[in-house]
Amino acid sequence: MKPAILLVEDDESLGYVLREFLQSRGLDVTWVQDGAQGMKTFRLGRFDLCILDIMMPAIDGITLAELIRLHDPHVPILFLTARSMKQDVIRGFRAGADDYIRKPVNEEVLLARIEAVLRRAAPASPPSDPPEYAIGRYRLDCREQCLRFGEQTLPLTRREFELLRLFCRRRGQLLPRREVLEKLWGRTDRQARKSMDVFLSRLRKKLAQDPSVRLENVHGQGFVLRVEEQD
Repeated sequence: MKPAILLVEDDESLGYVLREFLQSRGLDVTWVQDGAQGMKTFRLGRFDLCILDIMMPAIDGITLAELIRLHDPHVPILFLTARSMKQDVIRGFRAGADDYIRKPVNEEVLLARIEAVLRRAAPASPPSDPPEYAIGRYRLDCREQCLRFGEQTLPLTRREFELLRLFCRRRGQLLPRREVLEKLWGRTDRQARKSMDVFLSRLRKKLAQDPSVRLENVHGQGFVLRVEEQD
């Protein structure tokens, strides 16, 4: 079955070109031209990946990503943007984006990013993982891809889940920054490093209810998930 892509792009020329190119490369692309129609289409269909322009009428791309995340915390999201301001990039990642592409869009680069994200997206929970990992008073549910704290269920995006699962697999061990980037982002450039820092910050906030759990930064090397044993 062809991967199903939702493309939300208000520029008619660019939207048409991207749809035709991606369909010629074996993807099933649904193209709509504003954020409101994008959300309606997403709710009615099943998509393997969403590509969202940031600057759009009615509902902008960042708001649309936040709405999509409420509906489905795991579907991968790529942003198309003519804006390269640091705060715009950070806002995009905080809204749940997995990656972004600057305009003018290089179609081959976009296709490579799509293929990389789709490869990382499945399977989410390989047989080698237990049903859950204990992290202090937290439990990482590998089947539901969420974090549990007592009676609370804390939703995780696909990337948050993958990152925390990687730390759980190597709990107490140094995870080199480069290894994390290569395994989860597929590259080590500045854009990927910024994205990783945003996701680490989000995970630290979600783990803050148990002071025995720490995601430590080892300067110049990487990260360690430490859990203090409770008496």
